[in-house]
Amino acid sequence: MLLKDKVLILTGGSSGIGYECAKAYAKEGALLVIASNHEPDLKKVLAEIGNHRHIIIPCDVSIEEEVKDVIEKTIKHYGRLDGIHNNAGIVTPSAMLHETTTEEWNKLMNTNLKSIYLTTKYGLSALQKSKGSILNTSSLVGDIGQENHAAYSATKGGISTLTKSMALDYAKYHIRVNAVCPAWVWTPAVEDWISQQPDQEKTSEYIKTIHPLGYCPEGDVIADACVFLLSEKARFITGCTLPVSGGAELGYRR
Repeated sequence: MLLKDKVLILTGGSSGIGYECAKAYAKEGALLVIASNHEPDLKKVLAEIGNHRHIIIPCDVSIEEEVKDVIEKTIKHYGRLDGIHNNAGIVTPSAMLHETTTEEWNKLMNTNLKSIYLTTKYGLSALQKSKGSILNTSSLVGDIGQENHAAYSATKGGISTLTKSMALDYAKYHIRVNAVCPAWVWTPAVEDWISQQPDQEKTSEYIKTIHPLGYCPEGDVIADACVFLLSEKARFITGCTLPVSGGAELGYRR
C-alpha cells in the first residue's frame, strides 16, 4: 500500500495511461479524485475501482474555472491534497508544423501545458501544507522529437523542462515535482492513430518491434512507475524526467 490514504488528483484518468494509473493508485490505497472531460468513461472507472473511497469530477483541464472547481471540491471532500498527477493530454493533429491550424496549436498548448499551470496555481497552497508532490506525464518525444507531430512534441518538451523548473521552485516547500516519459504504449489513442494510417499492419508491427526490450507495453508499466514517483519510496527524487520506454531513449530498434 505505497499510497495508503494519500489524496491524489488525477487528470485524464478515464482512459489510456490515466485509466491504468487510476487502477494502480486505488490498489495502492490512495483516495482519488479523477478529472476528465469524458463523463461516461469516468463513471466506468469509478465503478471498477469502487465509489466508496473515490470521486470523479467532469472537467476540461484547459478551462481555469473548471480546474479551480476540482481543487476546491477535493479540499472540501477530503480536507487536504497530497499529490497531483497531470496526465490529461491530446496528441492530434498528426501534421507538420505549417500544416497545424491555429486552433489545433492552441488546443494542444492549453490541454497539455496550460493545464499544469492551472492545477499548480490552485493546488499549491494545499500541497505546501502536506509537503506533497506533483507528477507530470511527458513523453520521450519531448527529447527526441517525432515526425509529423511537431506541435505535440513541443508540448511534451515544454512539460519536461517545466517539470525541472517547478522542482527547483518548489523544493523550498518540500514539494517534489517529477515526470514520466513513455515512448509507445498501447492505448485507445494510439490504436485510433494506427487506424488512420495508410498501412495499418505495417504501422502496428513497427510499434511492436522498435523498443529495445522487444515489445510495446500496456499502460500498466507506466502506472507502476507513477506509483513509485508519488510514493515515499521516491522521497528524495525531484526534477526527474523518467523514461519508461523499454530503452527507446537509447535509440529505436529497427
